[in-house]
Amino acid sequence: MSHSERPESAGAEDLHDPRRVAVWRLRSRGCWDDAAALLAPYAADDPSAALQRAVLLVERCMFTASGWAAAEEALRAAEAVVSSDDERGAAACERGHLAYAATVLGVRDRADEARAALGRAAALLAPNAPGRPLLDFRRGLIAEHIADSPQSARAAYRRAHAGATAGGDLLLCSFTWRHLAGLALRDGDLAEARHGFSESLRIREELGYLIGTAPALAALADAEPEPEATRLRAEAARLVRLLGGVPTWLAAQLAAEPAA
Repeated sequence: MSHSERPESAGAEDLHDPRRVAVWRLRSRGCWDDAAALLAPYAADDPSAALQRAVLLVERCMFTASGWAAAEEALRAAEAVVSSDDERGAAACERGHLAYAATVLGVRDRADEARAALGRAAALLAPNAPGRPLLDFRRGLIAEHIADSPQSARAAYRRAHAGATAGGDLLLCSFTWRHLAGLALRDGDLAEARHGFSESLRIREELGYLIGTAPALAALADAEPEPEATRLRAEAARLVRLLGGVPTWLAAQLAAEPAA
């Protein structure tokens, strides 16, 4: 799987809440444990805090291919405190994404669990629920990387993109831009791929989503000619080193590429 296709966690952030601002700053730099620790005192009886803690620890799995037990524990804790259908749907969506990650990262085949959990989320979330665009995006990931159905994936990503745009979820927009661009690249449409990858990178830089910037740079490099492609990969490698070798899959991929 190329770096333009790696699974990543997306979600909306309320950056007007001081606690969430602090969590976001840690998350954006890959300090998931520290961010989760800020939420831990509230997670026992606050569904929002419990769900966000699960999101953080699932995202750590995506970027480091480690921490699976902690993510499972956080999900079980969230599932124990949620009460509304929207909250239950969000928890199911996160469980499906964790199972998907374990599958595509080669940890364990949990594809059936991923499909079932996302199906539960779809049944629980109302058509206009805030979590619906993220669910659409994750169903697109299943379609593309497990079912190998790029057309279904494109339709799901487009629904997710429209919903994220309407809801002002810029981080999710960065992911939908990126994955739509990946499909364009797969089809040989370099102009569309460059546009999508560039938009994804722009949003991540504007949001300060540092942990996601190196993958965006490497993805754009796939659609650019030389010498720009080499420059972008070098910048991606610098950021990966700065962040201690995370994302681990990208560190390995960049190390395997011949030096320019």
